[in-house]
Amino acid sequence: MIGTITNKNLNNISLSRIDKITILGLNEKDSFELKNNLNVLKNDNLFFLDDSLIKKILDSKSFIEEYVVTKQYPSILTIKVVQTKILARFKKNEKNYYLGTNGKFINDVKIKYEVPFIFGDFKIKKLFELKNAIDQTNFNYNNIEKLFFFKSGRWDIETFDGLLIKLPKDEIIGSFELLIKILNENDEKKIKKIDFRQKNQVIIDG
Repeated sequence: MIGTITNKNLNNISLSRIDKITILGLNEKDSFELKNNLNVLKNDNLFFLDDSLIKKILDSKSFIEEYVVTKQYPSILTIKVVQTKILARFKKNEKNYYLGTNGKFINDVKIKYEVPFIFGDFKIKKLFELKNAIDQTNFNYNNIEKLFFFKSGRWDIETFDGLLIKLPKDEIIGSFELLIKILNENDEKKIKKIDFRQKNQVIIDG
């Protein structure tokens, strides 16, 4: 606050207690959960609110990708949230988990679209490297039904059409670009497997 503080200013500050928290951008279930967590802030002074506490609460939520917090004086706290998108699903210790584009694991989510199921003890960094490579080509990530991660650090991909793609450890972008070219030049329904593991060699099985 810049300027001279009068008794009137002090009175306004003392009365600026949070009495309403508005959540935008989340479904009803997640909004209810987040609002319950944020209720600890109610009756706090909006002028002197502990921003680090808000950040801690929001960052702890695996379903949040990013957010903007707005203080509407004198008494309203508004939080606009972008919900994370589900990138893949997998099973660990007999429990189902989902991985968001924020890099966090979510164990309770309902989605209306199909996402790849990952087999193997994968590393998040490797999955994001794969997704980034795919996004730089014309291959559609949404066509992937299964992902297989190997200890060597490479991936196999199976599409919903039943095509198995065996990728090399390196040169992923080039492999996808060549894959698209092969599929465009051939009847992809007749191709069952494409193997890029050998350098300068592609094996195609019908």
